[in-house]
Amino acid sequence: MSTFLKVLTILVICSSCVSNKKIVYLQNLEGNVPILEDELITYNQPEYRLQYNDIIDVNIQTLEDFLENGFNLSMQRRMQMGAGGVGDIFYLTGYTVDKNGFIRLPVVGEIHVMDKTLEETREIIEDKLRAYINTEIFVRVKFGGIRYTTLGEFRSPGKYMVLQERMTILEAISNSGDMTPTAKRGEVLLIRQYPEGTKLHRINLKDRQLMNSPFFFIQPNDQLYAEPMRVREIGAGENAVQSFSLLMTSVTAVVLLLNLFAR
Repeated sequence: MSTFLKVLTILVICSSCVSNKKIVYLQNLEGNVPILEDELITYNQPEYRLQYNDIIDVNIQTLEDFLENGFNLSMQRRMQMGAGGVGDIFYLTGYTVDKNGFIRLPVVGEIHVMDKTLEETREIIEDKLRAYINTEIFVRVKFGGIRYTTLGEFRSPGKYMVLQERMTILEAISNSGDMTPTAKRGEVLLIRQYPEGTKLHRINLKDRQLMNSPFFFIQPNDQLYAEPMRVREIGAGENAVQSFSLLMTSVTAVVLLLNLFAR
């Protein structure tokens, strides 16, 4: 019986533990060109293009506005930028891209912005305004931040809203409390919205080459889904100590049952 328990313990621990190789991020995986720790990496960050249901803020100032208010934002906008929650801070004051790709501005009317970058949208709005304003004008077009969602094997899954213009996938994972040890870091599913529809992408967070991919930076409306490893399905521990404790608990229960029925 003692020998059987020893063999069983070794088999359970070896088969159920999650090794470090499965949970370490940004490794130089075999078969890939290694990226050295001091090597400069050129980012591959595609420009985001507006799509249906996006909300943008359009801020228009003339020369007179600058002379009166300077370069500072109004108090109302400062309060908006300090607002919390996971919703878009420009939901009430911004302009939503409709299903046909238009936003509607006062005086100017409808402007088609679907599949345009923020800079292209700014230029279009500025050109439209010159028909109504003769003085110098300054147009700024911004998002209310980056909104994304995490699902599955995250410690704190949910919807997040970050007030910044650029964000890496590692920052997004960190905001969700990191992944659990049983998450499949090599097969994370990224659901990304495009002007023409939705695409599913598989991402290997263990691969350092991720930093050269267009998925290293999060885009608005991204969704990250982390699937569980099989070790979670069988209910084994995440490390050797947990697996051993689980095994001892199971063996103790079996012994108690055998003694009970032996009487």
